[in-house]
Amino acid sequence: MCDSTPPDLNGKTVGEVVVRLPKTLPADTTIDQARACFADEHVHMLLLTEFGRLVGTVVRGDLRDDLDGAEPVLTRSRVWGRTISAALPAEQARKLLLARGLRRLAVVDDDGTLLGLLCLKQRLTGFCSDAEVAARALARTCGPI
Repeated sequence: MCDSTPPDLNGKTVGEVVVRLPKTLPADTTIDQARACFADEHVHMLLLTEFGRLVGTVVRGDLRDDLDGAEPVLTRSRVWGRTISAALPAEQARKLLLARGLRRLAVVDDDGTLLGLLCLKQRLTGFCSDAEVAARALARTCGPI
C-alpha cells in the first residue's frame, strides 16, 4: 500500500469528511433489533444515542449467537476505542483505522455529543459522504434506477 495521502484528504480534518447524518438507534434497542440492522452488509457499526449523546456502539462481533435477543444491546456495547475527534487530520484518522483493522468510528465532541460517523470506503483510500450514503439508501428502497 502506498504511504502518500490520497488527494481528497489533503489538509482536511475528520470533521470535514464525516457522515453528519448517520442512522442512530435509541439506547433501549434490543439485541434482536440490532441483529436485524446488521442484515444490511453496509452496516458496520450501530450508534446508540440518548438526547444526542453517544452512549454506545455495537459491531457484529459484539453479538454472540448465544445472547438473549430481548436483552438491551446497550449491555453489549462500548464507546472506548470506537470514537474519534472531529479535529484530527483525516489522513491520520485513515491510517488509524487501517492500523486497527476498522472501517467505522463514531465522531464525538468533548461532551460525548455525536457529530457523525467516520466511514472508511471499501477501497480504503477515502471516506463515505452524506450524499453517497443517501444514494445507497435510495437505491435499496427503490431498486435499480
